[in-house]
Amino acid sequence: MNNSILIIAHAPLAHALRLCALHVFPDCAGGVAALDVQPNTPPEETLAAARALMGQLGTPQTLVLTDIFGATPCNVAQKLVDGVNSRLITGVNLPMLLRTVSYRHESLDALVSRALAGGTQGVMQVAITAPQNQTRRKHDQSHHDHQQ
Repeated sequence: MNNSILIIAHAPLAHALRLCALHVFPDCAGGVAALDVQPNTPPEETLAAARALMGQLGTPQTLVLTDIFGATPCNVAQKLVDGVNSRLITGVNLPMLLRTVSYRHESLDALVSRALAGGTQGVMQVAITAPQNQTRRKHDQSHHDHQQ
């Protein structure tokens, strides 16, 4: 059985993340929903929309992902999840979402662990590889740096 995933984030992030997930996993459309929180929308309206989306997903367990702890999407999601049939993770990023979609068939507890690992492992510093920043190898005969 697959868990459902509900992304609640500031507009247009939630729908953008969902589209990225569908690009990689086109078969996940029915199990991943997105709610963009619009500016000046009362939290009560956002909560009602989130409850409706969660109901439409039709799975007994849902992982809710939000963007920023303490902001409206997260505050709404905290009122939405029950900690038993649904869980909440804040700080969503694309690596987290892709990992979550990939392992959505696992238990909700395992899915939370996978999501957290995907989110943190997806953030890293990448070495600068531009030719002008690389040290010259001893066997290089040319003293000219070639720009690309």
